Amino acid sequence: MKWLMWEKGRQKSGYDKMLIASLPFPIPFDFYILRFPEGSEIKPHTDPTGDRRHYRLNWIIKPAQKGGSFVCNNCIIRTRHFFLFRPDIEKHAVTKIEKGTRYVISIGWLRK
Repeated sequence: MKWLMWEKGRQKSGYDKMLIASLPFPIPFDFYILRFPEGSEIKPHTDPTGDRRHYRLNWIIKPAQKGGSFVCNNCIIRTRHFFLFRPDIEKHAVTKIEKGTRYVISIGWLRK
């Protein structure tokens, strides 16, 4: 991972991520800015983490002009711009960005 540099997202779906901070202990966490340009999307998936519980808080800091909706049926907290969910057990996705660019602050952590 490269700190403060854009790199391709894990889902190979057109989004980019920039690592802001991470820490392996005492509570492993990561903090990214995600960029979703036009045409990008994330298909439904989960993010397995073995024997740990994975939590993620996504804050939409700039929505796309069209498209780019976050899809997750069982969020812990869901508001217009904030989503707290368990990516290890809940299938989640982002619909195709049809116009504009979407930016998200994403903070994730693992618990035993």
